[in-house]
Amino acid sequence: MPDELYESCRLGARRAVERGWEILVAGGSALDACQEAIIELEEDPVFDAGIGSHLNRDGVAQLDAILMDGISLKSGAVACVEHIRNPIQLARLVLDRSEHMLLTGYGAEQFARENGFPLCDPSIFKIPTELNRWSERSAGSMRMGTVGAVALDLRGNLAAGTSTGGTFFKYPGRVGDSPLVGCGCYADNIGAAVSSTGNGESIMKVVLSKTANDLVAAGHSAQEAADAAVAILSKRTTGRGGLIIVDRNGGVGSAFTTKNLVRAFKTSDNAPAVAL
Repeated sequence: MPDELYESCRLGARRAVERGWEILVAGGSALDACQEAIIELEEDPVFDAGIGSHLNRDGVAQLDAILMDGISLKSGAVACVEHIRNPIQLARLVLDRSEHMLLTGYGAEQFARENGFPLCDPSIFKIPTELNRWSERSAGSMRMGTVGAVALDLRGNLAAGTSTGGTFFKYPGRVGDSPLVGCGCYADNIGAAVSSTGNGESIMKVVLSKTANDLVAAGHSAQEAADAAVAILSKRTTGRGGLIIVDRNGGVGSAFTTKNLVRAFKTSDNAPAVAL
């Protein structure tokens, strides 16, 4: 995040943690906690997700999102949707009601209509900051503002989710790492829940979230796994990125090769939410 947006991002991340935490302490599921935390971030225009999504080459916002369940390893994901205000909610609908795990574009929105999910006017994504950036064909103070959440609930179940508007001025139809299992996120009850952000093409090359999960499953702590996975990203690709992670024992970690990574966390032995 650029320096001038740093404090706004910290506040947004803290609000998201508190919203997800309310669900967890009430006995709710990790899936619900991740979904609600991400909705909070999709509604904040400072992030490149939901209402604040970057516009593509044609001046259109095409949004992606994924939610994954650590119990069943099933995920629900959507990509290139243009009429969905909160794509993480549609991803949850795919997770709960579809035999498939990833729907794109027209098909994803058709699934939404068939299940009574509301569509929105795509003009809501043309907020002044994004319209100015697009009209000038300039990234300006570029945000790699993909959002994500990971959670462990009272039953010991893990979940992870990620939502994004993708890269600025991307080619229409481009799908990055965010809605892909193992890339933008991964959750497995015998390992960890991970959400990644950064250069999507690089993250896909090393399947970053699954790599971090596998390191936990092999015996590494959450922080060790985060550090090692991001080191692989740096060694094997030229792209930058980062991740957040919570393991099956409640250990948390994060690592990144970008200038900063705005993140927040809260645990049962940590009274206030910590925003970094």
